[in-house]
Amino acid sequence: MAMQAKPGGSIIAEYDYIIVGSGTAGSTLAARLAEDENCRILILEAGGMDRGFWLRLPVGYFRTIYNSTVSHLYKGVADEGIAGRKMDIPRGRVVGGSSSINGLIFIRGQNLDFDDWDKQGATGWGYKDVLSHFRNIESYDGPPSQFRGSHGPLRVSDIRNENALCGAWLEAAREFGLPDNDDFNSGETLGVGKYQLTLRGRWRDSAATAFLHPALKKPNLTIATNALVTGLEFNGDKVAGVHYVQNGQVLKAAVSSEVILSAGAIQTPQLLQVSGIGPENLLNANNISVKVNSPEVGANLQDHLQMRTIVELSEGAHSLNTQVRNPFKAVGMGLDWLINARGPLTVGAGQVGGAALTKFSDGTRPDIQLFVMPLSVDKPGKPLHRFPGFTVSYWQCHPESRGSVTIRSSKPEDDPLIQTNYLSTQRDCQTMVEGLKLVREIYRQPAFKDRWIREVIPGTDVKSDEEILEAIRRNSSTVFHPVGTCRMGNDERSVVDSQLRVRGVSGLRVVDASVMPNITSANTNAATFMIAEKAASMIRESQ
Repeated sequence: MAMQAKPGGSIIAEYDYIIVGSGTAGSTLAARLAEDENCRILILEAGGMDRGFWLRLPVGYFRTIYNSTVSHLYKGVADEGIAGRKMDIPRGRVVGGSSSINGLIFIRGQNLDFDDWDKQGATGWGYKDVLSHFRNIESYDGPPSQFRGSHGPLRVSDIRNENALCGAWLEAAREFGLPDNDDFNSGETLGVGKYQLTLRGRWRDSAATAFLHPALKKPNLTIATNALVTGLEFNGDKVAGVHYVQNGQVLKAAVSSEVILSAGAIQTPQLLQVSGIGPENLLNANNISVKVNSPEVGANLQDHLQMRTIVELSEGAHSLNTQVRNPFKAVGMGLDWLINARGPLTVGAGQVGGAALTKFSDGTRPDIQLFVMPLSVDKPGKPLHRFPGFTVSYWQCHPESRGSVTIRSSKPEDDPLIQTNYLSTQRDCQTMVEGLKLVREIYRQPAFKDRWIREVIPGTDVKSDEEILEAIRRNSSTVFHPVGTCRMGNDERSVVDSQLRVRGVSGLRVVDASVMPNITSANTNAATFMIAEKAASMIRESQ
């Protein structure tokens, strides 16, 4: 490919497509576009390559999600909704993005989540429209189903670890009244069962390992790592390329077709704003020339707020807290992983769980998601508690609270201001309080009540609704699901249209979780894979 030196040390190269970000969406999209051998594609990734044992080991997310070498450790601003705390918001800064450091849970969300998108103006994104793209993504190792795929690049596996405590909790949930659910990715999410994970053999299967690395063998796909994109270049109203910094050198790449932003719900709106696409008042305040006054760039931020409940188990219970400190059991876990590709080292952020209805739901659609682990810890990366702990986490499926992402300066290297605004509506507060009551009721069912001796978090002294809400404000955490900051829709205020094209300019799309009009009810990674798969189809059709 011809390269041309320019004054100031910048170098020009031209591609058909430039993709900013190699995370879940960027890696998937790049691989699909590269199937056309006549397409020249450049991926720009701010982080490094996804090398290292802990990035590959499934349970390794405990070590990587807060590791600054592979994760950008954003923080929200002080939020009254969580007792004035500043929420941690780590995002993958490595090839594969957050799919290389997340908890591996693969769950699409409720079918109605996508029908809601369509009703809100994301035409063509209803469940019947996106199902084929979900199926194209995956090779699921469970029973064949009209809902599941068997020939896609991403390997999806039922959890490969049996735990007596998790089994007892499932029985308690049934006693409480929740039905069994053998596959949360089929037609129904209500009920309890085992979670599915993105596993390839004994290793994590990320967007990088499933899509990008195989595609990089093709000569038409190039990746530049440790490359921070600093802005878009325009030729009139058309995006003509990008500026980026790599190894201290200021570089420029030109594009003949499109630049596609796949930098995620934090960095994509930030890059748009520093490039002059965003709220006029914000851009003027930061001395940025307004290219497009797009007031909702960075608005509509949504996340799932998680409340962890922890109980101390009775003596002799099989908590991983105590098992990992037994050298014989620890060796056994390692051998089970190495020989059988099974056991505790293959687990993700939840082993079992499900979806339930509180009195604030519509009576048919779950409004609480549950995740269960036979261990307890303050947060990933910290040591397991010394006592035999057991954790049930839950979050509200459809939060009403909305935050924002706004630049604090014109410098792309400065982290933006992230206003989370958790628990800022009455419904969100009420639903989270009811969720804790529901979790406590399951703990008290006959199948589980004799397996624990005390409630550690929030504690038995927390009884009234007011006390429960205050405990949630002080103890809750993110589930690492920020979305929505470049909302898709058919109205003029939406940032992108239903083809994911940025309004007000040409040659620019957004393909990542930021385009979601509403957050999905469960983990967001599967839906982000789908967005990229569908986007690739739309782009190919428009050529």
